[in-house]
Amino acid sequence: MDRRSIGANAESVAVRAISARGYVVVARNVRSRAGELDIICRDGDAFVFCEVKARQPSSFGVAVEAITAAKRRRLERLAQTYLARIGRRDAAYRLELIAVDLRGGEAERVRIVPLNW
Repeated sequence: MDRRSIGANAESVAVRAISARGYVVVARNVRSRAGELDIICRDGDAFVFCEVKARQPSSFGVAVEAITAAKRRRLERLAQTYLARIGRRDAAYRLELIAVDLRGGEAERVRIVPLNW
């Protein structure tokens, strides 16, 4: 499986996981000059901006370890820019990581992790 296929598969797994939690997907792969938001959802009145990370078992660690402080700050800016663009600058929102650990190209474990640090 190539990298693009792995990413698309992981995003589909992530959408199923968040839908099972009752989130409503608003948009996927929203791009701007500053970067990309993988999945944007609603959980009640709050927007949820989800970053999807998938990892095969290797020396690079598991998917949940893939978010650095710099990446989290960039996601925060992207979320705020998106909300401003849709005229909802004051809307409640949060960031979440959907970590998909893969084995043989298939999802072995999916974790939804708040990025509130």
